[in-house]
Parts: sequence; structure tokens; C-alpha cells
Amino acid sequence: MGRLSEAEIIQALAAGVHGRRDVVVGIGDDGAVLAPPAGRHLVSVLDTLNEGIHFPAGTDAAAVGHRALAVNLSDMAAMGAEPAWAGLSLSLAEPDGHWIRRFAEGFHSLAVRWGVALIGGDTVRGPLSVAVHLMGFVAPGAMLTRCGARPGDRVYVTGAPGEAMAGLQRLLADPDVPSSHLTRRFLWPEPRVAEGGDLSGLASAAIDLSDGLATDLGRIAEASGVRVVIDVEDLPQSEEMKAAFGPEVATDLVITGGDDYELAFTMPPDREAELLARAAGWSCSLSRIGHVETGVGLAFRRNGRPFLPDTTRSWRHFQGDQR
Repeated sequence: MGRLSEAEIIQALAAGVHGRRDVVVGIGDDGAVLAPPAGRHLVSVLDTLNEGIHFPAGTDAAAVGHRALAVNLSDMAAMGAEPAWAGLSLSLAEPDGHWIRRFAEGFHSLAVRWGVALIGGDTVRGPLSVAVHLMGFVAPGAMLTRCGARPGDRVYVTGAPGEAMAGLQRLLADPDVPSSHLTRRFLWPEPRVAEGGDLSGLASAAIDLSDGLATDLGRIAEASGVRVVIDVEDLPQSEEMKAAFGPEVATDLVITGGDDYELAFTMPPDREAELLARAAGWSCSLSRIGHVETGVGLAFRRNGRPFLPDTTRSWRHFQGDQR
């Protein structure tokens, strides 16, 4: 399983490709030919992961493949969309057969779970970088966006934000640290695709937590022209994170940590009963963490008093590696 040719790389990546009837022409031609379903809108997302920026050097190739698709599935979830087709661009320093097959295992195992077909892409020589272009569908008028939050709405979040950043910190401190719940949360994020589908037509605004709770909820506030107020005492904190870092650092991680790919969303209070009924079948927890009011920006309070979190560690591209 040594060095592979470009044709062998494509063959390895194509192995295990999920079949869909709406793929008229898939991998192997100059372009894919697709048959979108009638009466639905097309949703398109694209994310790039670079070694040393989005994952540490030496990360298991299967985890890289999983993450590359998971971050795009998370964007689909935040739009309330059903994923369908993926294009893959892969830059490799060396065409190592073992690495490529492990990458394909991680990518395709997640693709099969969510019915995603790999329809084409590109492979080039260069620094390790993975870009995935994912497309899917949503019913007209049912898509979730960042701009629908209104005064009076409540704010919710799925799962336990901060765990992925806690896991990354442990990996950076000791690359040989044994796998734990926290390190798995970073290496193998779980996109909330089913939950996003349940929120379609129910939430007023939504976003996935890729850059941290503070940063991403601030984007909802800005896009919606409202003020989002978060009650710090209501933020979920996992026992693993508190045990590893203590409650105060855990609070900072919840607020500023990224790469969790949980969903944060807003919704009118009169629809909370419907939300809770749907959430009863979810694979993750749900927490109400604040409200929306007239004004601008994002504010935190703790036990009714203003709270100023340290957001300098929130992720920002082009401002240095702050992780």
C-alpha cells in the first residue's frame, strides 16, 4: 500500500461511494450530471481543512476524512437541509496508499450514514489540505438562516459546546494522550443533521458552532438586527470538561471554543412545546441559554448581572493561530 498513482488515488477514494438515483453521471467523467428533485431548493456549502490549522499534523487520516465531511454536514444541518452530493478536492504531499485508504474509510462511513454520494473532485500535490463541496435540498420557505431572530425569541443550543476545544487543547499538550471523550469530540465531530431537519420550519434563526458560541451567536445578532442575551449559568457544561479544566475554564471553553459543530438557534416561546416533543428523539441534549431582545449585538449575564467573557481566544482566520 505504498505510493499510488493519481488514477489509483481516485479509485481508492471512489471505493465505497454511496449510490443515489439522482446521480446521472458520477465519478469518472469530466463532470457530474445530477437530477435535483422537483419543487425543492438547492443548498450548497463548502469548507476547507488545512493541516496545522484545522487539525494537528499527524492526525489519523480516518478522522481527517470524517471531519472534512462532518463540517459540511453541519452547515447543511444549520440550514435545515438534506445532504445529497459531495465533491472532494484533496491536496497531498505524498500519495501514501495507507493514508488515502484510511481517509476514504472515515469519509465514506459518514457519507453512507447520511446518504451522501461522492460525485467527483480533484487530487493535487501540495501541503495536506481537504476541501469538500456539499450540496443538498430544502423545501421552499423552510430553510433556516441567520437573519430570522426576533425580540421575544428564546435561544437554544444542542449538546455540550466547548468539548471539542478542550479535546484539542489536550491533544496539543500531549499528542500521545490516550483517546478520551474530549479528544473524540474534536477528532470525530457529530454533525446534527437530523436535529437540523427537525428545526426546519420551526426555528426562526440558526447557525452551527464552528467558531465558538460567542462568535457564532454574534453573527445571528448582527444578521437579524437584534440583541442576543445569554445567561451564563444556563450554559451546558459537561462533567468531563469540568473535571479536566475546572468550572471557570470550562465556562470560557463553552463560550469561546470552536469546532463543536453543535447548533445554536432561536425560536418563539409559543413553539417550545413542539420543540421539546421533537427533541425527545434527538441523540444530543438541548439547553435553553438566553433570549432575544430589541437592540444590537451579543451580551452575557451571570445571575442577572453583566458578564464579560474573555473572547480573545475565539477563532478568527487571518489573525494568527489563536487555538
